[in-house]
Amino acid sequence: MRHHHLVQTKEKRGIIFDLDGVLVFTDQYHYLAWKQLADELGVYFDEKINNRLRGVSRMDSLEIILERYQGEPLNQVQKSELAEKKNEIYRNMLQQMRPANVSVEVRSCLKELRRRGFRLAIGSSSKNAKLILEKVDLLGAFQAISDGTNISQSKPSPEVFLKAAEFLRLEPEECYVVEDAKVGIDAAKAGGMIGIGIGDAATYEKADMKVNSFSEILSVI
Repeated sequence: MRHHHLVQTKEKRGIIFDLDGVLVFTDQYHYLAWKQLADELGVYFDEKINNRLRGVSRMDSLEIILERYQGEPLNQVQKSELAEKKNEIYRNMLQQMRPANVSVEVRSCLKELRRRGFRLAIGSSSKNAKLILEKVDLLGAFQAISDGTNISQSKPSPEVFLKAAEFLRLEPEECYVVEDAKVGIDAAKAGGMIGIGIGDAATYEKADMKVNSFSEILSVI
């Protein structure tokens, strides 16, 4: 038996993927939608502020944007309406997504993981996960989808990943999580899973494994 520093007795049988920044890249759509809303509110907004919104819930993102708001004070109902308006703009932009938005590398890697007998799931805070997966023709690649519609707490709470494991009928310690956000790695660790960091999370010290490209997942697990 191979012994390494991850002393976990259960064999890994499931892989849970974050969606945004891992399988697809919708950052630009989020940015443009928030920018449109900020412009309407007369609030300054740029890429730097946008970077603070990564992995942050919609309402919390709105609060960050409203830090520079100078108008009449807004109540919760108005804030909810603004967040909903942003989502409408964003959802309209998502209609432009096509299968070409997913790389050949990602598709073939997912196929190979399935061939090796892994159960695959999505673990995304986005309420639009299914819409995105439909648009890019990836729905069939996953046996389970845990997203913003079935959770009450956003990452770093492990809820979205724990639900994904449950949907796959696996124990948390039987699962890997692939994440590009530090907060997502924190959530995976909190849930007792092995965190694989890609993109922004590839340099995160709390990630158990780090990959520079999607296909590299095949060689680390």
